[in-house]
Amino acid sequence: MAERPVLVFDSGIGGLTVLREARVLMPDRRFVYIADDAAFPYGNWEERALKTHIIGLFGRLLARFDPEISVIACNTASTLAIEALRKAYPGRRFVGTVPAIKPAAERTRSGLVSVLATPGTVKRQYTRDLITQWASRCHVRLVGSVGLAALAETYLRQGFVDEEAVRAEIAPCFVDMDGRRTDIVVLACTHYPFLANRMRKTAPWPVDWIDPAEAIARRAVSLLGPGEGNGVPAGPDPAVFTAAKPDPAIRRLIQGFGLALI
Repeated sequence: MAERPVLVFDSGIGGLTVLREARVLMPDRRFVYIADDAAFPYGNWEERALKTHIIGLFGRLLARFDPEISVIACNTASTLAIEALRKAYPGRRFVGTVPAIKPAAERTRSGLVSVLATPGTVKRQYTRDLITQWASRCHVRLVGSVGLAALAETYLRQGFVDEEAVRAEIAPCFVDMDGRRTDIVVLACTHYPFLANRMRKTAPWPVDWIDPAEAIARRAVSLLGPGEGNGVPAGPDPAVFTAAKPDPAIRRLIQGFGLALI
């Protein structure tokens, strides 16, 4: 590539939500999308092995694409490995994805906030430190969903999803305590916004769902500054899936996002 790209990385296709926002804010830049689907879901990995895997994979990605910045559009990878990535590859710039606990604490009226995440993100000390730092005056419920990311992938492949399964996954987020109800749910996995409409439909009462994609993209913009001003780049951006070539449904999806498999 003539201009060094912005690399957007996720364990699957959830990072497309971040890519979509990044393109709006950085229309003059080229992107490369990486889906580590060979290792999906990250929640099934032992932490040390997953960190080693991510660091090794990024060594190959940085050498191949030489990105100007890498956006880790995955809460699990970010909370586990972003500091290790910065240490392993000094001089490289990384933007991570962390649960949007600070804005949730600022916006809640009831003081009841839920963080809907993967089990790995829920159990990580990093997440608890965010709560201590930004939401000490709130009641924050951490909800580790085992199946929601996979449901999102199924929805994107097949165009439908078991709404009762979605309802069951999000049900623990809704707390009714002393006349107060949860009014904010933080979507702490980039896959989850793809199911936002199904979540709204199956939720027991309306809440504000916080999608971090725009904030992640804005952080990348703040580090990069403006592009070269040459207008929208011609042609699709490249996409890499670490497993075998994705099925036709995913190929159609990524084409819709202006990506082409390489």
